[in-house]
Amino acid sequence: MSAQSEGAPQNHTDSHVPKERIIILILALFQFFHILDFVIMMPLGPVFMKEFKINSAEFGLLVSAYTFSAGILGFLGAFFMDRFDRKNALLFVYFGFALGTLFCALAPNYEMLLAARILAGGFGGMIGALVLSIIGDIIPIFRRGKATGVVMSAFSLASVIGVPSGLYLANIWGWHFPFLALAILSFVLLPISYLALPEIRVHLSDKKEGEDKWLAIKTVFLRKTHYYAFAFTTLLMFGGFTVIPFLSPFLVSNVGLTTEQLPYIYFFGGMFTFFTSRMIGILSDTYGKFRVYLILAFASILPVLIITNLKPTPVWVVICITTLFMILVSGRMVPAFAMITSTVEPKIRGSFMSVNTAVQQVASGLASLLSGAILSQTATGTLLHYEIVGIISVFSLVLSVYVASFVKVNEKESAQ
Repeated sequence: MSAQSEGAPQNHTDSHVPKERIIILILALFQFFHILDFVIMMPLGPVFMKEFKINSAEFGLLVSAYTFSAGILGFLGAFFMDRFDRKNALLFVYFGFALGTLFCALAPNYEMLLAARILAGGFGGMIGALVLSIIGDIIPIFRRGKATGVVMSAFSLASVIGVPSGLYLANIWGWHFPFLALAILSFVLLPISYLALPEIRVHLSDKKEGEDKWLAIKTVFLRKTHYYAFAFTTLLMFGGFTVIPFLSPFLVSNVGLTTEQLPYIYFFGGMFTFFTSRMIGILSDTYGKFRVYLILAFASILPVLIITNLKPTPVWVVICITTLFMILVSGRMVPAFAMITSTVEPKIRGSFMSVNTAVQQVASGLASLLSGAILSQTATGTLLHYEIVGIISVFSLVLSVYVASFVKVNEKESAQ
């Protein structure tokens, strides 16, 4: 069954919905903290460029180091992810992420911060794969879009609560403090999630005795349909992460915003996407994930082109444009990840999602590096060639729709 012709459920029971809601809440918190650790870097871009006296390419490396590390360890994780209880695997990698974030807070210079970002990214990248794998294992496909929307709204919460709070703390006590606060909260979540999450071993029950231990990873790489999902993920990331990492520096240096005004951009954008992400998830379950993705991808083109060509503009106008940008660009992730999660059966889902997350992180890193290489700065700090970055983003968005049409929903999933 293709992504376009996704079927509706015939018979189902909601007896497990209360338990699902608790699990989804915990998963959303995991997603919130690890996404916040990533997105807080971007609005702090002007601070880092001034503090460390670095250029746009060096800042791009600081962002992409996290994603490249996440990609490499995510790929390695694919070889063992499906051999363990999902709960234990998630708690292990989350501990590593919390430790890496603590090292970020303690970093005394650019080089040590770069090393700490590599450590945090290596573990943080696997969190997303495990969260989506758990959703795929325990949430039926006819509720998966809604569940994915709730978890993906963690990005919105990170923008509404985390980014403004982080910038506020950074403005008062310096850039170290947001990472310290995030590390403390991350360590607090560990014992709570240990008590709240159940064992998740459904993927292990599907394995047969004596089955080749490398079968899952072999299947991931040998199945042709998986490569459409990987290509789709790559284009998805290039559609957003060519523009997003340098949005804050561009708004400050070219559009005329101050660093004190940046929290408003993330607050309003995040506040609206918190609600729209869940609405988009419900619409994806009702009208089809591919159809909703197609609409959102093409609707994203206009705000991308407007943002990357902005001149000095009143703050309220910038807030309106960036809010629309965040609603559409983050919103398309909901049907996209729901489609990708549904392409595989449970017994190889962890391995598949690890590889897909590796592809996602490497693509994000390459997109950031590409943008950093294209952009240049004048003597006054103005960023040049951001409009070229916008064109690359639009091309990726359009091509992603074509590739998404080849992403297949797994037969067993469509029958649920």
